[in-house]
Amino acid sequence: MTATPSPAPASGVPTGEPGSEFRKDMGPWANFALGFTYLSPVVSTYTLFGTAIVEGGPPMVWAFLIAGCGQFLVALIFGEIVAQYPIAGGVYPWARRLWGKRWAWMTGWVYMWALLVTITSVAYGAGPYIAILFGFDATVHTTVLCTAVLIVVAILINYMGTKALSAAAIIGFGGELIGALVVGIYLLATHRHHGLGIIFDTYGIEENGSYLPAFLAAAIIGLYQYYGFEACGDTAEEVAHPGRVIPRAMRRTIYIGGAAATFTCMSLLLSVTDFNAIISGEQADPVVDVLYDAMGETGARLVMAVVLISFLSCTISLQAAAGRLIYSYARDEMIVGHQLLRRFSHARAVPGYALFVSAAIPLLIAFASLLSEDALTNIVSFAILGIYGSFQMVVLAALRARLKGWRPAGEFTLGRWGLAVNVAALVYGILAIINISWARSPEKPWWENWIVLLCGAVVVGTGLLYMFTTHHYGRGDAAAGDAVPEKQGASSN
Repeated sequence: MTATPSPAPASGVPTGEPGSEFRKDMGPWANFALGFTYLSPVVSTYTLFGTAIVEGGPPMVWAFLIAGCGQFLVALIFGEIVAQYPIAGGVYPWARRLWGKRWAWMTGWVYMWALLVTITSVAYGAGPYIAILFGFDATVHTTVLCTAVLIVVAILINYMGTKALSAAAIIGFGGELIGALVVGIYLLATHRHHGLGIIFDTYGIEENGSYLPAFLAAAIIGLYQYYGFEACGDTAEEVAHPGRVIPRAMRRTIYIGGAAATFTCMSLLLSVTDFNAIISGEQADPVVDVLYDAMGETGARLVMAVVLISFLSCTISLQAAAGRLIYSYARDEMIVGHQLLRRFSHARAVPGYALFVSAAIPLLIAFASLLSEDALTNIVSFAILGIYGSFQMVVLAALRARLKGWRPAGEFTLGRWGLAVNVAALVYGILAIINISWARSPEKPWWENWIVLLCGAVVVGTGLLYMFTTHHYGRGDAAAGDAVPEKQGASSN
């Protein structure tokens, strides 16, 4: 059975997915928890804490504030869109309604690969913590094996259905709070070595007398932190009253998740014994060292167990988002194998084959990472580029539609502030993309120095080749481009 979105009527009444095969089993708090565990303040901070200090020293914590403000603007725009178009799959169907089929196809393609790589990056980041928890050495090969195990466990939970996904999100939310708040408070109370002034101390990390290049390199920790809120919209067909619930969940994800991430990072910063040892490379894993120093081996392993819950719940949420995007893509006949990928398990109310892809490809990426010496940073950087790129394709589509007369008609709108917020969100996103793509290692071969941008170019290039040779973007009769008044009720390429 293929469900097709109905066109938006001329009155501008919000339209969703009346023929949806999903069941509305996800409540408001579960929807927020899904976005929160995807955003995951513990995962991003624990994964990149050492890298960010090496690049920019303690002031790297300011990246959380800057990235949070920028992504909050994006979340406001997404809130307007999902309130009017509460369709599973998120950025792909939003781009389809705002602009048209070709733009939506490429948006979905970029977002799909970014999600699949992000799944790998999160599961890969859990490897060292799994090793510590179970007492074996965290080599490259054991990290990849741990990555594979985490991905498989996550997909099994996803296969259990929306109720299991909701429960996993709530449990993950609890684990995140323990990891962020309880551990942070304990560190500040028992292992604090610095005052707040540390966040202004660059420890001499300057380039040609300027700290800015170092800070921009360290900003990867903030950029990696603030996505995941869109997952609230990826499950729009599984939430009652999505036009009201999802925009609120997106905003709540940003400011609660961002506050928790900033607190986590600050508690670790103030508990570090020797920043010079981290910056010089002498202390390779400062998070683990801080936890062991403060809590001893038993306490540190207990924290690792909580951290592992955070990594697992984040992986589950990412797979849920990816599976629903691929299903939405296939439901509109936009990709090869759509007959299989749009099949739906009515017993569990999940798109089984689409979910399978959301695990299989990240597994392949994980094993391919054995070919890279700096696998984690490269994987994370490309994930950020792809996510931010697809986000900005939607933000640009919204701005274009707005300039052509689109007036958001859902239960959440920005009113007269819409245009200004839309422009500001686009500017922020473009600057973030430039920053994450910038080459910063002149000593490396040119291709390795520009590896993130090259990977992005490969994804876009293969997408364009695929799109214009197969013409899958023109298949299906789902509404497209009807946000603009003169095209309402029509289908646009």
